[in-house]
Amino acid sequence: MVSMDLLERPRLRGVFHQYAFFVAVTGGAVLVVLADSLRERIAMWVYAVALAAMFGVSALYHRVTWRSPQVRKWMRRLDHSTILLLIAGTYTPFAVLMFEGALADAILVVVWCGAAAGLVLNLLWVDAPTWVTAIVFIALGWVGVAAVPDLVEVGIAPAVLVFAGGGLYTLGALAYALQRPNPRPAVFGYHEIFHLLVIAAAATHFIAIAAFVLPEA
Repeated sequence: MVSMDLLERPRLRGVFHQYAFFVAVTGGAVLVVLADSLRERIAMWVYAVALAAMFGVSALYHRVTWRSPQVRKWMRRLDHSTILLLIAGTYTPFAVLMFEGALADAILVVVWCGAAAGLVLNLLWVDAPTWVTAIVFIALGWVGVAAVPDLVEVGIAPAVLVFAGGGLYTLGALAYALQRPNPRPAVFGYHEIFHLLVIAAAATHFIAIAAFVLPEA
């Protein structure tokens, strides 16, 4: 039997990420093609796959009525896992394009190890409260704050874009954790606000990454 929670989902649940998936695939492909070196191309591939996977899995999870509780539970795990993948995947081109040497390596090691730890937590505690999930997302998303001085040296514009994107992701995580605001639960609720903030944040970071790739093309 399908739970009341599934039957009463807002009508727009997953719609925004469904469309964002196709934009992400196209945009990611452009970045890969325009990457200047093999190292940059690999970084773009990692980012493009992570971005498309996050939006694609989110759309699939939220748009389909998964009647089996067990299947739905696994889809929820996959949905949360791709968010962690995107966080690490987004840090990858930033580390490759904007930083060099030990700092770039340190950022990659920390963020990917953090994502792996989050994945393990996600697999072992699938029914974790939303606030726990939100804290994990926010903590992993801001691990690069130690690189702020170096980021500012790269340029004010990319620094502003990176922080703006991080701020939007954080607002989205807070909306998800607090389940507020929830304007029209039957059509457009707190989760839709969360999804829109994620899209805005991803777009902001995409612009920051593209700004480094396009001039070299």
